[in-house]
Amino acid sequence: MAKSPSKPDMQRRVAITGVGVISAIGNNREEFWESLSKGRSGIGPLRSIPAGQLRFPNAAEVRNYEATRHFEEKDLSLLDRFAQFGVIAAREAVQDAGVRWTPELRENTCIVTGSCVGGQTTEDKGFVDLYRNNSPRVNPFTIPRTMANAAASRISLEFGVVGPTYTISTACSSANHAIGQAFWMVRNGSAEMALAGGSEAIFSLGFLKAWEAMRVVSPDTCRPFSKDRHGLILGEGGAILVLEPWDAAMARGIHIYAEMIGFGMSSDAFHITQPSADGAARAILAALRDGGIAPQDIGYINAHGTATQANDPTETTAIRSVFGPHADRLAVSSTKSMHGHALGAAGALEGVACALALARGMLPPTANFTEADPACDLDVIPNQARPAQVDCALSNSFAFGGLNAVLAFRRSPVS
Repeated sequence: MAKSPSKPDMQRRVAITGVGVISAIGNNREEFWESLSKGRSGIGPLRSIPAGQLRFPNAAEVRNYEATRHFEEKDLSLLDRFAQFGVIAAREAVQDAGVRWTPELRENTCIVTGSCVGGQTTEDKGFVDLYRNNSPRVNPFTIPRTMANAAASRISLEFGVVGPTYTISTACSSANHAIGQAFWMVRNGSAEMALAGGSEAIFSLGFLKAWEAMRVVSPDTCRPFSKDRHGLILGEGGAILVLEPWDAAMARGIHIYAEMIGFGMSSDAFHITQPSADGAARAILAALRDGGIAPQDIGYINAHGTATQANDPTETTAIRSVFGPHADRLAVSSTKSMHGHALGAAGALEGVACALALARGMLPPTANFTEADPACDLDVIPNQARPAQVDCALSNSFAFGGLNAVLAFRRSPVS
């Protein structure tokens, strides 16, 4: 197996000092955590598409969302739903971290976001108008609304951040790639602060029909690692983490959720949609090496855990190949069982879940679990959250195209 680059000799510790989230299980950080800690799923009947048009009836949609409570009408004309979610999460994260902007900080902050499909709802509506309704006029704001970097650019505008700002699109690993690269920039001194995460809003008929054709969406609910699992449940939302040097956070006296300690990535070079245990294992090992930690240091893994027939046993094999006998002592759960699979935003939601779990001493469960699968023989924290103080955690993201990204976290000794 290929080795990852060696850990740099000189690097800064990186603290997570703010988190923001909007999701199917909560429209802010505390609502999100309450649902996670109670094993409450946000999966329900799909409301944004008329009933009967899809073979799958359920989704993990953001509920009770009113865009005009967050944005003025003139701003909404430029922002697709996915970008709105990214901005809302960033606002909460920045406020949570108590950031006081100065010209110097604005120049030395980076913004890195992930999105799989960008402004999908805007694009779909445009196609309906053009091809079905035979409208010759295209909305002049279509391009700024659909571009995948719309959330990152709007966050930059809103806070006056003029440092490196960009978006990564690597399917379901997008947010983990974004957070990982932002982490490296803060660690190596390229940035003094980072706003990193992802956002997604995918509920348009055309896009959902494409997922229907793949036959990986569950007809009922999401049951990761359960023997009777039937596939994933699509979700939406956004999450942002504020990253800054540990010493700077300590000097500010701000609450630190967790320390980010490692990032690993790999490519399967195997199959465009089928997962590879070897590729996943390489990314996990790379994250451990990057963080300078041993496999036995990990106490919890927020799994990719999509509940597809292919992913869950493959991920189990990857975990066992890396951790050996320690895999029997690992707690592993998939929070997608509650907030759904938010594609390019999934890693951001799960990164926030990891940070909160470490800070609050509670590991979120795998909801909807019914029956153990011998091919997924891990401790998957079935149905009920578990009080536990673990020192280190991983968050796995494994994408179509064989692109893998894993984040490593350490519990903060200070609060």
